[in-house]
Amino acid sequence: MTLEIYNLSHPFHQHMPEWPSTPGVNVTVDKFHAKDGVYQVRWDGIMHRCTHMDAPLHVTENTPCINGYPSWRLVGTGVAVSIPKEKWGVITPEDLEKASPQIQEGDIVMINTGFHHKWADCDDYFAYGCGISGAGAQWLVDKKVKCVGYGCQANDHPIATKLVDHGLGPSQPHLIEEYKAVTGRDPKEDFPDWEPAHKTLMVKGGIPGIENIGGDLDKVTGKRCFFMAFPWRWPGGDGCIMRVLAVIDPDQTFRFETGL
Repeated sequence: MTLEIYNLSHPFHQHMPEWPSTPGVNVTVDKFHAKDGVYQVRWDGIMHRCTHMDAPLHVTENTPCINGYPSWRLVGTGVAVSIPKEKWGVITPEDLEKASPQIQEGDIVMINTGFHHKWADCDDYFAYGCGISGAGAQWLVDKKVKCVGYGCQANDHPIATKLVDHGLGPSQPHLIEEYKAVTGRDPKEDFPDWEPAHKTLMVKGGIPGIENIGGDLDKVTGKRCFFMAFPWRWPGGDGCIMRVLAVIDPDQTFRFETGL
């Protein structure tokens, strides 16, 4: 028996790329060996950074916190599928329907858009990235999947966020005219709602959505795997940094013991 374990998380550190909002993440060395004989750092920031999971509470009042996701949604078999996208690409129900291996009811689904290769402090990853449509999120809810991870900047498309004229936005108003110039359409025509994928997937469906999947994602794409993704046990938490693992048994002989 030989199990292969793959990391699907980006590294978390002081200068990691951050979604264009505030506040940022700061890591301060409080104690160090030459002075104190121990090493200790202080972390200040929000949880919506690096590879992380949102709670329904993050986007809708009076909904569950990060503790509200039952553990069975975070562990189990599923698929890593290739759905490549370019600038402002949209993950659609048709993409999900055609995905290989086929997405089945009860699966954990990791979506490889190719954008994890652009993970950097840049517009190419964040402002010009891709995302799933509200209809795509509804497809996943109807399919009754357990959990979804995205190899791109967020659950939602960037044009459905406060970067343009939604919610607290526009925080990057230049994107409105750029989108019109590229597509010939107003952003509100194509993305009339504020973060519909977040609200459809998490609030309506109770399905966790993990943002910024990366690491060894390419190595497991096109395969059926056993996934593990755990947030902190944090009452009231609006989201949480994640370590996401994929486990494959190349020999297809491993089975969990009965415990008897």
